[in-house]
This record gives sequence, C-alpha cells and structure tokens, in this order.
Amino acid sequence: MLPADMVGGVSTARAANLEVTGEALSTFVKRVDGALSDLEGSPGNPKRVGAQTIKPGSLNSGSADAFPEAHALYLEYNRVHEKLTSLSKTLHLQIEAISIAVQGAHVGFDNLEEEQRRRFWAIQMQIEQVEGTADGKQRTEGNKTTGDL
Repeated sequence: MLPADMVGGVSTARAANLEVTGEALSTFVKRVDGALSDLEGSPGNPKRVGAQTIKPGSLNSGSADAFPEAHALYLEYNRVHEKLTSLSKTLHLQIEAISIAVQGAHVGFDNLEEEQRRRFWAIQMQIEQVEGTADGKQRTEGNKTTGDL
C-alpha cells in the first residue's frame, strides 16, 4: 500500500518538481537551439571535424615498411579522427532531437508539424546508423543493411 502523500508512485513533493511550465520549456528550447547554433559555428561542427584529415605521405614516404612508427601513428590518428567525427555527428543530431522533443513536450508530440515529427524519427535512425558504424557494426533492418548517412 502506498503512503498517503504518494500519487501514482511519486510523492507529491517530487511530483511538483516534475511539473514543467510552458515558460520553462520555452527557455530550455532557446538554450538547446543556442547550443546547436554554437556547435554549427564551432570547429566541432561535424563537417569541419570530418574535413581535418591527413594523408599517409604526410608522416613518411607512404611506405609502412620505411618508418613503421609513423605508419602506426597515421593509423591511430585516423581511428581517433573517425571516433571524433562520429561523436560530433551524434552530438549535433542529439541536440536537434532534444529541441524537437522539447517543443513536442510543450505542445504535445501529436500537435507538432508533420515535418518535425518525421525529422525527429529520421534523426533517431541516423543516430543508430552513426553509432552502429562507430561500433564497427552494420545494423540491419530486415534483410537490408543500412548504409552511410
């Protein structure tokens, strides 16, 4: 049996803390939109991170046998670069999804424009693809393997 001050499994004090006003959601949306805008204008932008590559010849003559340490450094740089690119894409997508979700929480997800709802689910699929690629796994849907973004 639940204590008298519990409502739906949550105490009334905690339930009051969970209540969200439209003003609080609007403020949060502005903060999320600001974070997304800052990310897009920063060196952490997924396109900018993805463009920061090096060529094998930058560290040696291109032959792994001539200077194996340089080749190992090149391979490690590329591995880390791929991870950073993946993290940057995921962060960008997550912030965009949060922005849509907060708007949906404010007006009701069913009351969002159809395009926003589609974009939200498309983002979820893109995140799964990015995370699957980052893990070195190909996620499959039915018999079809998902491709790049």
